[in-house]
Amino acid sequence: MQDVYIHPAAIVETDQIGAGSRIWAHAHLLGGATVGANCNLGDGVFLEGGAIVGNNVTLKNHVCVWDGVVIEDDVFVGPCVAFTNDRYPRSPRMPSVAQRYAEKENWLECTMVRRGVTIGANATILPGVELGAYCVVAAGAVVTRNVAPFALVAGTPARETGSVCRCGRPLGGSFRELECLCCGETPQQRLDLLQPNEVSPS
Repeated sequence: MQDVYIHPAAIVETDQIGAGSRIWAHAHLLGGATVGANCNLGDGVFLEGGAIVGNNVTLKNHVCVWDGVVIEDDVFVGPCVAFTNDRYPRSPRMPSVAQRYAEKENWLECTMVRRGVTIGANATILPGVELGAYCVVAAGAVVTRNVAPFALVAGTPARETGSVCRCGRPLGGSFRELECLCCGETPQQRLDLLQPNEVSPS
């Protein structure tokens, strides 16, 4: 692990950490977790085996990322964000559900966080959803379904309330139509960032 900083109070059981990443106090990374380059994992972050974190990702304090959660590059996850991976959880130690939990495919629902996403503090992300590229999830929101690229969602359950620019600022209208007053990015520049399968009908 080249040029990786690991705080003495962190517990790191994986060697899959990219160059330049920083792991702070009381973080716990299980074996089988993957962290890309130039990431910053704050105090108390927990990564389960099978969790995947891309490059240039910030996980603020006390974020838990479970098996089946994939976080692409350039993502910001605010403090105490809750990911989940089981829509109908029971204690796997309960004898009557042992058969269900014997095989991962019986319960695991994967979550995809696309590049450039921002997730505000204390948001909850239910399993099996996709957060589209550069979308913003407001603090405290509960996401129960897929979020479109560049969308701003808020509330419980989360609903789309507008669009944002790649720089994160709200646009006051569609990301397809408005130039950003903050950074000057044009609608076409945003569309050029998306793959064809990410561009939903107007």
